Amino acid sequence: MSAPHILICDDDPVVHESLALYFDNENFTHSDAYDGKEALDLILTSNPDLILLDIMMPEMSGIEVCKEARKTVSTPIIFLSAKGDEIDRILGLELGADDYIVKPFSPREVIARIKVVLRRIGDTSDNQSILKFYELEINVSNYVVKIKDEIIPFTPKEVEILHHLASHPGQVFNREQIISSIWGESYSGDPRTVDTHIKRIRQKVNVEGARWNIQTVYGVGYKFEVL
Repeated sequence: MSAPHILICDDDPVVHESLALYFDNENFTHSDAYDGKEALDLILTSNPDLILLDIMMPEMSGIEVCKEARKTVSTPIIFLSAKGDEIDRILGLELGADDYIVKPFSPREVIARIKVVLRRIGDTSDNQSILKFYELEINVSNYVVKIKDEIIPFTPKEVEILHHLASHPGQVFNREQIISSIWGESYSGDPRTVDTHIKRIRQKVNVEGARWNIQTVYGVGYKFEVL
């Protein structure tokens, strides 16, 4: 397996220099972007394995870059930000980021978080990547959801949650279990972000005549049901 290639997107050269030393030690390859426009260009052209994306950058903010990138790519994204407020964490994760690290940080922490995300992404390849329920198809390998052969716009996190629930029809998962499986045990944000994701997933898959749905088991959690 080739070494992971990490795209570092931050306007602070010190961040690049400090992370580069640790990446070299881990045999990670890396490339660098110092503003939002350069970051988006490299995301779309250099095919990195993971993106470290600072929120406060010139030209385009990390939030804007993430929104644009998520229209076409599902590459894992870890936000870097001096803004540690809970609402900022939730916004970043709901946009499709895989993790959120608050500055100042230890490069060792960044390495550990990268390994967790890459390991989790790799683990999905061991599961049944394509699930089909009548006219619903969930493909977690390329992050595509289809209903009646029509591609439905989903964020990567929405695909992963739907695939996780649909992989265990009838089984109830609480918020903590979903967070642990999708975001990892290092997630420290509001568990209610799961409710927001589930609401959006329902809006997309609850079509007329559907023979599946996501049910709420009040006081417990959520489950995927085939009707």
